Amino acid sequence: MTTEWTASPSLVGEAPLMLTVSDVKQYPYCPRIVYYSYLLPVRARPTTYKMEEGRREHERIAELEERRSLRAYGLAEGQRHFDVAVSSDRLGLRGRLDMVVEALGEVIPVDFKNSEGAVGLNHKYQLTAYALLVEEVWRRPVRRGFIYLIPQKRAQEVRITSNMRGWVRKALREIRAAIAQEALPEATRMRGRCVDCEFRNLCPDVW
Repeated sequence: MTTEWTASPSLVGEAPLMLTVSDVKQYPYCPRIVYYSYLLPVRARPTTYKMEEGRREHERIAELEERRSLRAYGLAEGQRHFDVAVSSDRLGLRGRLDMVVEALGEVIPVDFKNSEGAVGLNHKYQLTAYALLVEEVWRRPVRRGFIYLIPQKRAQEVRITSNMRGWVRKALREIRAAIAQEALPEATRMRGRCVDCEFRNLCPDVW
């Protein structure tokens, strides 16, 4: 089931630049990825085989989730919504979430991760951004979320803390400032991430 909700605008004056939850994930990984994505003349990116495989795997997991219990999330019962598009004019943020679980007393965002690697801080910030959208749309507090690790068939709980919320809001401000001022951010210090980056040729200062 695909569901789409939009929070009511609550801004006076001009709305902020609409960013995506993916921007929040990319920003701590390397802020230049987000910068180039918005400032380059051509925003469209080619769809790679890996991206298509990831999309198909997400769809397969969603189909399986419909038949599973909610035990992996520590719940006896709840209502699941799949492929949920959420946006907020107030936050200037939008995204598409793999699953939202409505349970007794809480609403829980769930993001599927098709990777053997560990859950990184950028993935936790991404889930926090989803949590901000979900609680604004549902008008219910979000205290936790889950990242479902597809290869391990395991759900990892992530507590949505005030510090994580604050970081996401700060990142949104910094991204908009960099774009508005056309100020190139510092590149990631982890140069191994640059090897397969689609924007590597635009960063001569890191080579």
